[in-house]
Amino acid sequence: MKVVFAGTPEFAAVALDALLGAGFTVPLVLTQPDRPAGRGMKLQASSVKQRAVAAGIPVAQPQGLKLDGKYAADAAAAREALLAAEADVMVVAAYGLILPQWVLDLPRKGCLNIHASLLPRWRGAAPIHRAIEAGDTETGITIMQMDAGLDTGDMLLVGREPIRADDTTATLHDRLAALGGRLIVEALQAGALTRTPQPAEGVTYAHKIEKAESTIDWRRPAAEIERRLRAFDPFPGGVAMLAGEPLKVWRAELVDGDGEPGVVIATGPVVACGEGALRLTELQRAGGKRGPAAAFMQARPVAAGERFALITG
Repeated sequence: MKVVFAGTPEFAAVALDALLGAGFTVPLVLTQPDRPAGRGMKLQASSVKQRAVAAGIPVAQPQGLKLDGKYAADAAAAREALLAAEADVMVVAAYGLILPQWVLDLPRKGCLNIHASLLPRWRGAAPIHRAIEAGDTETGITIMQMDAGLDTGDMLLVGREPIRADDTTATLHDRLAALGGRLIVEALQAGALTRTPQPAEGVTYAHKIEKAESTIDWRRPAAEIERRLRAFDPFPGGVAMLAGEPLKVWRAELVDGDGEPGVVIATGPVVACGEGALRLTELQRAGGKRGPAAAFMQARPVAAGERFALITG
C-alpha cells in the first residue's frame, strides 16, 4: 500500500516513524514550509521534513493547496506530485493546512486523520491543551475518515488515554503521539474498517492557543489556574507581574488558604486566588531559565504581603 503522509510537528513525525517501521511505502511527504526559529531566527525544517529527508522520501512544502487561491502555483505543483505518487491513501496528522476537496478525492481510499481527542469532543487546533485546561480525566486518539468539515468525518478507530493529575501538554502529547502511531498502523493493516458517524451531541471546539491567554488572572479559582498552567506547558506558560517585573509561572500546586486574589499569603510563595491558593513551584525571570521556586527565592525573596498585579484583558 502506498501512503502519502501530510504532517508537520513532532506529533506527526512519530506517526510517520510508525508507518515506516511497519513497512509501508511512503512515496511523498507534505509538510509546512521551513519557518524561522530559535534565537537566530534561522529557517528550520519541520520535524516531519527532517524524518522524511533522513529516510530519502521526496518532500513537498506548498504554502497553500487551493488551486484558485493566492498560492495556486504551489497547489498545482503539489497536485502534480500527488498524482505522480499514485497513493492508495493519505494519512494526515497536525499538517496545518486545510485540505480542499480535490485532495480528499485523490487517493483511492481517501484521507485518514490522526486526531488527538475523543471526537466529537475537542475538534480543532489544540485538543491536548484544551482537554487539560477543562479538567477532562480522559482523552485519546481518533482515526477519522476525513471530509470537508472541521474534524467532522466518520470515526474508524478510537484509543483512550487517561489524563493524569500532573500531566502537562508536553507529557500528554508524547503518550498520544505514540498511541496515534500505533492506531494508524492498525487501521491501515486492518484494511476495511467500520465507519461510525460522530455523535451530534458533545461537540466542543479546541480553539488555537493564543499568547495573550498566558496572563494569569488571580481572581479565578486556584484549581482552574493550576490546570491552565499545565495546559500551557511548554507554550505559552503563565505570565504574572510582581513589583513591575514580568515572571513566567510554569508549575503550581493547590494548597489551603484564602486572601485577596494576587496577594502572597505565605512563603513558598503561596498566592491567594479567587477560590483557594497556589504554591508556585517553578518560575522563570525575564531572560532567565525556568527552575524551582526555591532557587528563584534565593535570588529574589518574595515576602508575605507582596502582591501580584491583577491584569485585566
